[in-house]
Amino acid sequence: MKKYFMIYLHRGAIFGGFGPIIAGTIYFILDITGVEPLITGGEMLLVVISTYILAFIHAGSSVFNQIEHWPIAKSILFHFTSLYLAYTICYLINSWIPFSLTVFLIYTVAFILAYGIIWLTVVLTTKKINIKLNEGLKK
Repeated sequence: MKKYFMIYLHRGAIFGGFGPIIAGTIYFILDITGVEPLITGGEMLLVVISTYILAFIHAGSSVFNQIEHWPIAKSILFHFTSLYLAYTICYLINSWIPFSLTVFLIYTVAFILAYGIIWLTVVLTTKKINIKLNEGLKK
């Protein structure tokens, strides 16, 4: 497990900076287009830190799908749960979604659907590639 923990930390450290870069780019575009964002320096700092943590967790969580001795259901559950919690906490802390039961339920359903569609796309694409590779090996 230490090996996977180190991979998690390594991936998180490499890709964690992309969240703040994206957040900064969005605010830069708002600034140059004349849209005045209603955000203070402290709020911007919160955005930078929380998106860094979000990107770190997102990148690191990909390791769950590579732990060979875990059943696929367990790796999907850990991956989904870590992403769901990271996104939800980040969105709530930054007030990107209001703390309302109705909004929270809509957000949760949308998150589950998006996760499912992305996961299904990855599985189908991987299967298609594997079929082509196996056909190439038979020749």
